Amino acid sequence: KMNNEDSAIRLMLGYLCIANEAEASLVRKVEILDRFGLSDTEIAIICSVSKQSVSNARLTLKKSSKSNVNKQK
Repeated sequence: KMNNEDSAIRLMLGYLCIANEAEASLVRKVEILDRFGLSDTEIAIICSVSKQSVSNARLTLKKSSKSNVNKQK
C-alpha cells in the first residue's frame, strides 16, 4: 500500500507530465497519464475534474482506438 509521500510523488509526476499540455483535451491528458498506471482518482486530481469525467475520457479513448483498428483492416 502506498503511503502519503508516495502518493504525493505520483501526483507531482503526473502534473509534470501534462504541464506542457495545458490546452490539450481531457482525453489527451488521460491518454498520457494512463501510461504511468495512475488511477482514475489520481488523474481526476491532477486534471481538476471529476472521476466520472476521467472514466468518460477513457471510454472515448477506447471507442477511438477501436475505430482506428477497424480503419486499418
